[in-house]
Amino acid sequence: MERIRWIFVGQLGETFDDGGRMLLVEARSDLRRGPMHRAKAHLILSAIRHRAAELGDRAEFHQVENIDDIVAGRNDLEVIDPPSYAERTLARSIGAAVLPSRGFVTGEAEFTEWADARKGRPIMEDFYRWVRARTGILMDSDGSGNTPAGGQWNFDHENRQPPPKKAVSLGLPEPWWPEEDDIDREVRADLDRWQAAGEIQLVGEDGPRRFAATVGEAQRALDDFIESRLGDFGPFEDATLTGDWTMAHSLLSAPLNLGLLDPRQVIDRVEAEYRAGRAPIGSVEGIVRQLGGWRDWVWHLYWRLGEDYTDRNALGATEPIPRELLELDASAIEANCLSQTIGGVREHGWAHHIQRLMIIGNWALQRGYDPKQMNAWFIGMFVDGTEWVMPANVVGMSLFADGGIVGTKPYAAGGAYVNKMTDYCGGCRFNPKVRLGPDACPVTAGYWAFLDRVEPAIRGNFRMAQPLAGLRRLSDREQVVDQERRRTGL
Repeated sequence: MERIRWIFVGQLGETFDDGGRMLLVEARSDLRRGPMHRAKAHLILSAIRHRAAELGDRAEFHQVENIDDIVAGRNDLEVIDPPSYAERTLARSIGAAVLPSRGFVTGEAEFTEWADARKGRPIMEDFYRWVRARTGILMDSDGSGNTPAGGQWNFDHENRQPPPKKAVSLGLPEPWWPEEDDIDREVRADLDRWQAAGEIQLVGEDGPRRFAATVGEAQRALDDFIESRLGDFGPFEDATLTGDWTMAHSLLSAPLNLGLLDPRQVIDRVEAEYRAGRAPIGSVEGIVRQLGGWRDWVWHLYWRLGEDYTDRNALGATEPIPRELLELDASAIEANCLSQTIGGVREHGWAHHIQRLMIIGNWALQRGYDPKQMNAWFIGMFVDGTEWVMPANVVGMSLFADGGIVGTKPYAAGGAYVNKMTDYCGGCRFNPKVRLGPDACPVTAGYWAFLDRVEPAIRGNFRMAQPLAGLRRLSDREQVVDQERRRTGL
């Protein structure tokens, strides 16, 4: 019996195509799981429909209400192990033949073998070095064995420059953007109709599509990044400017998570630039770390930590997400750092990692927003948000709800960090140096109020000893905590 390969969102590129027939299913119920950014819904539907058009006669393409309407009762399907628990459960329940997962630098069996051999908690840095040594990525031979290119494994220290003073932007060329076509116009009309009928709930602006929906577009986006922004990526990887929403970032996370690009392809391209002397080691190592290290790491942790990982709540955070975030209403947010970041998410459905971790995540951590709700919010609001990528990033790294499995300490920071790495504070009515009074920065004061709230839970964390000692020395600790308890609005 000839089997048809059922491919999922996340498997739309050449890595998942072995030349046979393909089943693609566009299920409207997938858009009803909760509020979703308009740009994300558009990108997903556009990518599925473009792939079906590219495959032509090789595609069996269905637009239905529920996936079950098509796959239930079939015995002719095979799948490359799908990228979510729900999809894997469904594929196995109908008896589909299951092939090993693809689209990552390392396989799940490899990671399991590595992690099981570790004593104590697996550490991402150790995994990253193991991946490079195992694959030869960005490694040099010194005659006695392999050493990391550039003489060190990690260039994070060099990759933490603040934005240039008084700069409006990094001054880089505008990134390459895809041009919408008839498929995009059809998608937009469908979303308009479904939203008007109340069938789906979309938030965010309906701007032109900015992220690749086809392999060809993804290749153009990769070429553009290498040609115009790779060299500046490393130094300003953590920096933010109000007038430059892309900075020097690659903008490749969405096509990577759609399966339109293979991470090893991106890694090989940027390493070739370093070997040819056209890109600095810091920038190239930063990309390799993101793709060969962190991206693989969170993928493997998704399966290793279990489906109930998002239920963890080590800091007892139970506050509901406020309306301003749920509706991406930046105009109602007074703190400029959060307002600018949420405004960017509203406009683009994307933000770079520091905006996610140290602005949105830090704000949510300080105020104790429910981690499971925040995980769902990040999945729905970001064009690159998937069920597998967000848990370790949000529940673990950002909100420390797992108690220290992913990160070794809560990533909490006050206004001084925001003031150093962004230009947000210059346009804000709050003062990042003030923690008490009408001008008190909600990030600075929120930092101390957060430490006060979670002190019993983190007292044994050696990396928090110094911040907690600082908390105990605050002469106005009670007043700051009371002020933040009474603070309303964002």
